Amino acid sequence: MRTARKVSGRRAGEAVAMHTNTTYLAPAGVDLEELDGEIAAMYRDVANETARDLHFPTGRGLAEALGYPADLLDQLPGGAVTSFAGVGYHLQLARLLAGERVLDLGSGSGMDAFAAAVQVGPMGLVAGIDITPEQLAKAELLNRDRHVTFVRGRIEALPFKDRSFDAVISNGVINLSPDKRTAFAEAARVLRPGGRLALSDIVTDQPIAARTVGHADLWAACIAGASQTGTYLEHIAAAGLELEELQTNPSYGFTSERAQRTSAKYGARSISLLALKPPHTNTTNTTNTTQEVSQ
Repeated sequence: MRTARKVSGRRAGEAVAMHTNTTYLAPAGVDLEELDGEIAAMYRDVANETARDLHFPTGRGLAEALGYPADLLDQLPGGAVTSFAGVGYHLQLARLLAGERVLDLGSGSGMDAFAAAVQVGPMGLVAGIDITPEQLAKAELLNRDRHVTFVRGRIEALPFKDRSFDAVISNGVINLSPDKRTAFAEAARVLRPGGRLALSDIVTDQPIAARTVGHADLWAACIAGASQTGTYLEHIAAAGLELEELQTNPSYGFTSERAQRTSAKYGARSISLLALKPPHTNTTNTTNTTQEVSQ
């Protein structure tokens, strides 16, 4: 079953100014509306720091355990660090440089976007994209940098022009996408030739059983939607990106007993990787509406 999606690319809090249409394949047994609702509810609570039984850790302790330098975290808005829910430290692979343009897929409350902004400096630019209104609102409230912007939209239909960014980063988000192949194709499209994709995510050793895939709460917890490592890397290659580095993040683990049982059953684990877009490549614009990235 193919389901049409309408995506809005806008700065948080602004009226909708554009729409991008895309279609993608829903995995068998997955109700996309239920999945969207569960993801929105879970990450709304993360943004609001609302007490609930999450399947995963959050906050500064998690960030430090994953390898984020304390001096970097000290430079970031405290509220963004408190709401951090990533699965690895991929910025060391990104090797961001002063003046670069960076896109954060699934930017949440903005911690990685703000960290990237520190690294690219005031002459650079960072854009974050997310689907959860509360996450975007919190990121916008915390934002004090003119060279950081946030838009609402889906990673499967990025509202940006081809070759807009030097680097695309993401942390624990691609596994949430029902169409990972398209998500990677979009990341490749907006990268300039020679640009790089640096991300952390959850992958598995074994394919997820259909009955588990259908559990929206486990999908939102970064388990049920995870791909086998080989399939995940195939999607990256299909997008025309070349894997440069891959590492496992042993410091990451799920917190709930249910998530721990499920992750152990399928061999779910956190990885970080760096993939490069070849310096000489032609990319076709696959979206109907694009957005300028400007300072």
